Amino acid sequence: MTTPDATPDPAPVDAAAALSPATLAVVAGRPAPVQGAPVNPPVVLSSTYVSQGPVVPGERLYTRMGTETWEPFEEAVAALEGGRHGATVFGSGMAAVAAVLALVPLGGAVVVPRHAYQATLGLLDQLAVERGLDVRRVDVANTDEVTRALDDADLLWVETPTNPMLEVADLPSLVEAAHARHVLVAVDSTFATPLVQRPFEHGADIVVHSATKYLAGHSDVVLGIALAASEHLADHLRAHRTSHGAIAGPFEVWLALRGLRTLALRVERAQANALELARRLAEHPAVAEVRHPGLPTDPGHERATRLMAGYGAILGLRPHGGPSAADAVVANVRVWTPATSLGGVESTLERRRRFGTESLTVPEDLLRLSVGVEDVEDLWADLDRALRAAQG
Repeated sequence: MTTPDATPDPAPVDAAAALSPATLAVVAGRPAPVQGAPVNPPVVLSSTYVSQGPVVPGERLYTRMGTETWEPFEEAVAALEGGRHGATVFGSGMAAVAAVLALVPLGGAVVVPRHAYQATLGLLDQLAVERGLDVRRVDVANTDEVTRALDDADLLWVETPTNPMLEVADLPSLVEAAHARHVLVAVDSTFATPLVQRPFEHGADIVVHSATKYLAGHSDVVLGIALAASEHLADHLRAHRTSHGAIAGPFEVWLALRGLRTLALRVERAQANALELARRLAEHPAVAEVRHPGLPTDPGHERATRLMAGYGAILGLRPHGGPSAADAVVANVRVWTPATSLGGVESTLERRRRFGTESLTVPEDLLRLSVGVEDVEDLWADLDRALRAAQG
């Protein structure tokens, strides 16, 4: 019993909820601060664990089922995304995508952006043949078009901003429309990162990241991660990983956690660089079009300003002169790296339609630029020189 002059115990506080995402990226997933203990979690390199007799629930048995080296990274990403049921790390982003698409029954229907990661669209085309899926491609920025496609669907797959066209979806409206029709919503939030957009706050059921990109951030690992808004869906993700062997190596996950620690710094610098470059490119005489949600003239600007905590660090660029000029830009850069993938500390660029599997509605001359953390003046000087050289 509390006496009248006693001070009541303070109510429990969710420490993670009280911290900013920038702080969570640094502190989440660390060992308890015990005297003499390491600051960072260790890498455990073992394929199996000592075990005999009846198996106890939760007991470690075999690394395909789980390892303590995955858990700190999963804990940190779950804290950043607000995932109450944890996160599940996979051996690649596509392994995470495949685990989510496995939720769609034979002959089921998936609504997907017409512009999205080409490997995701390719897998859906494959599943349309192998499992009879009805794949409905839509302009994800057109809410009415997406809503019409949701009738009798099983899953709405969203990218926002999209890869590589940078369209921005009205995510809250799409989630509301999908849930009204009992359709699950999965969001690939790789471009945005948890620092710019948290889809669970808009009601999404599943969030997926290619951790290869911004989360790990150094172009040295291939990983994926997925989170679910319900225990049932989280159980599905974990069971799929185990049964399909879609597991990640312990050392790769440890590297990703180390990279995650600087996520806020990297995203802040890369976003600032991207916005400055977008502004300058919009005035460049060799540039026909720039896409970046941070530009007031961009079609996605209003939504990005309203729904996101930033504009991301990806640019779309179309030079005057068509595909040959775009190829010439890539050939003439020296600071930028001609390479696929994105989200590393280094700035990369490529002409997306060099891939025969890219969506045919992506312009032939579109360059996708992943802006890194270099000095913006060096990035600009290199790009300006390459653009001018490409004009002959």
